[in-house]
Amino acid sequence: MKRALISVSDKAGIVEFAKALVENQVEIISTGGTKQVLVEAGIPTIGIEEVTNFPEMMDGRVKTLHPLIHGGLLGRRDLVSHTNAMEEYGIQPIDFVCVNLYPFKETILKKDVTTADAIENIDIGGPSMLRSGAKNYASVTVVVDPADYALVIAELTENGGTTLKTRERLAAKVFRHTASYDALIANYLTDLVGEEAPEKVTFTYDRKQSLRYGENSHQKASFYEDPLTVDFSIANAKQIHGKELSYNNIKDADAAIRIAREFSEPVAVAVKHMNPCGVGIGETIYEAFEHAYQADKVSIFGGIIVLNREVDLATAEKLHTIFLEIIIAPSYTKEALACLTKKKNLRLMTLNFEQPVVKGTEQVSVLGGLLIQEQDLLLGEAPEWDVVTERIPTVEELKAMEFAWKVMKHVKSNAIVVANDHHTLGIGAGQMNRVGSVKIALEQAAGKLEGAVLASDAFFPMSDSVEYAATHGIEAIIQPGGSIKDQESIEMANKYGVTMVFTKVRHFRH
Repeated sequence: MKRALISVSDKAGIVEFAKALVENQVEIISTGGTKQVLVEAGIPTIGIEEVTNFPEMMDGRVKTLHPLIHGGLLGRRDLVSHTNAMEEYGIQPIDFVCVNLYPFKETILKKDVTTADAIENIDIGGPSMLRSGAKNYASVTVVVDPADYALVIAELTENGGTTLKTRERLAAKVFRHTASYDALIANYLTDLVGEEAPEKVTFTYDRKQSLRYGENSHQKASFYEDPLTVDFSIANAKQIHGKELSYNNIKDADAAIRIAREFSEPVAVAVKHMNPCGVGIGETIYEAFEHAYQADKVSIFGGIIVLNREVDLATAEKLHTIFLEIIIAPSYTKEALACLTKKKNLRLMTLNFEQPVVKGTEQVSVLGGLLIQEQDLLLGEAPEWDVVTERIPTVEELKAMEFAWKVMKHVKSNAIVVANDHHTLGIGAGQMNRVGSVKIALEQAAGKLEGAVLASDAFFPMSDSVEYAATHGIEAIIQPGGSIKDQESIEMANKYGVTMVFTKVRHFRH
């Protein structure tokens, strides 16, 4: 008679699965709480201790780690030496393993979790049984996901057993599952001891959705999310209307969310191709969006919009007049939704903007490797800045500098942002030389430079950028400083009566 070993933390569907196994002449072995659930459901169940002749001990830490269990899982049915050993030592084969693991992830997500609680929820016996059974998938069917119960029962009922192809697929799933489980444990303990650059690093993500394609239609792609849930992220945004997100939508939305989190006042962020094309703040979200729209009425077409306040009808009506890919906001009034959902393809999403910024790392893949760095959360406040020119900035110029500096941090290098105190006026991004970005930003801002300042993500290697800005209407510049030719830039600023501030912080974004 075939045997199945069942031991699950997630008991959803387990009674029905076990009943179906029994109906197909499979004997059930089980442990602890799972055994109790099955017995109460009237399912004949053999206790693990009846197999091992050894009691569960140490609060359940030791119960399945036994040769009579693992021999039954690992023994190859096609090798005489294995079958002889099983017969000699009274080891009965185990044909099915149904195990899911202690809830380690759910435990460490609790706000008040203690280290002791986390350690107790590290499963040892479960992964061991799964790995043993999965290694021997030629003979053993291993089920770690309740979603696979129906498939296993269907094949068992129809064929008297599962197919090799199914067992192989389920085994691969087991090793993905245990690898992910171990990665969470490893990362938790690594953080616990404060290891900043461990000799090995393993990340795990859960598939959120398959995408129609990647950056281009010939590239396959999927979207995976952190299993430990980053609340303020595109992965945690909820889509309430519109067609499916694309690969490029997700990247652009992430860029827009990162900019929006710099502001506590009402802000509207418009992004195209990972760069802001318009950012505005105001007393209301309508005013903020109007400012963002006025920043660049052309580039916003087909853009991603993030708003950090509820969308009201007036704002929705303004948004409705523009072709947009995505709108992300904390919420929408009933009237705003009625207006915006008239566009069936417009993606509407909600996101909780009340979550604090959590420190963390970000990863970028390169051929053959991975770059990992801390997120750039440093901004630097005005009291820490140095005025290096003869003329000091006015109060209005300082406000504009603070605004431009927040936006500039998220523009691809070489980054130049021209802005006043409430919206961007011109943005130069991704140029191979800095003066090229200056020219692009000032060309966009032409005719709107009253009260404008210029922000640069890194120092000016030459004074030419300062001179070009000054001769095209800029009277205030904010930059990190740090060039060996800083004095030349300072002298050029003084020549034209421009005020210049050094922040002493660089914000490259490649």
